[in-house]
Amino acid sequence: MNDAATPRQLGYRWPAEWEPHAATWLSWPHNRESWPEKFEPVPEQFAELVRTLARYEVVNVLAGGEEAMREAHRLVGDLTRVVLWDVPTNDAWCRDHGPTFLLAANSDQPAVMVDWEYNAWGGKYPPFNSDNLVPRRINDRLARRRFAPGVVLEGGSIEGNGRGLILTTESCLLDPRRNLDATRERMENVLREFCCAQKVLWLTGGAIAGDDTDGHVDQIARFVAHDTVVAAVESDPADENFTPLLQNLRELERMTDEKDRPLKIVPLPMPRPIVFNQQRLPGSYANFYIANGVVVVPQFDDPADEVALQTLTPLFPGRQVVGLPARDLVLGLGAFHCLTQQEPAPARSADIAE
Repeated sequence: MNDAATPRQLGYRWPAEWEPHAATWLSWPHNRESWPEKFEPVPEQFAELVRTLARYEVVNVLAGGEEAMREAHRLVGDLTRVVLWDVPTNDAWCRDHGPTFLLAANSDQPAVMVDWEYNAWGGKYPPFNSDNLVPRRINDRLARRRFAPGVVLEGGSIEGNGRGLILTTESCLLDPRRNLDATRERMENVLREFCCAQKVLWLTGGAIAGDDTDGHVDQIARFVAHDTVVAAVESDPADENFTPLLQNLRELERMTDEKDRPLKIVPLPMPRPIVFNQQRLPGSYANFYIANGVVVVPQFDDPADEVALQTLTPLFPGRQVVGLPARDLVLGLGAFHCLTQQEPAPARSADIAE
């Protein structure tokens, strides 16, 4: 970090995902190595996500290069709320390589962005040079103020309630393959200055089976209101996810919000193990995405699909909770939240109604 003023010092905040969006940002899937042996259904399932979101808000799709742009034009180019951007990417996981947008509290000022460093989850999948440049290239067009902390951080590793409470995991945020100087104190300071955190909650259960992100919180626990968290739980004691998810659940039950009030915790089931070529995949209903008027929930052709929808629907009054196929998408080790990044709409009040 440099000596310039930080977003916290300038009065910015990180809005909750359920607050009004100006747009959703996505990166078109084109890296066949992310979906080995089964890439063919991925563009159509991705396009279904785009079509669903475009009913409710603007969808900006990064589709750099001739092949990606041609495929994007063919599948979603005719939609009025979809904008295709000739911005190159290495992969499709815009949650992790896209910018974090902030708003000024109690103001109509435009959003600013935080441009984190990105190294493909600790250097696991080179090359990642184009992905790391995504925030800068977006800002070349948007011309917003851009903050560059010089810290590796993926969007899927942090979860916020819009009022300064941030939930994260030790296994990911303290990983030295991302930042050699990563300690709780150091990373809490980063989150305080650049995500305007008042309080940081740390989960220690670790990653779900098959997760290559070292424990992104958006596979484990999600805010659905300022004081409410849904937590993934595994009902089968013999499953390898049972113990770590139970540990996270017990920790959440003891946690409090930014004003030290107890959180409300809602259990969210896990699907049965999803295995492809003897590899366990990180299927989780917690990887839903909240947009204007809609919540998109991954579906895995599993009996728990309907239970997940029934659990989430009453938590989002005024929004349609929609299940979309994700069993093929999760072969890439992610789902809808991993693919999306919200850009909040400027609002007059920091106290947005849920």
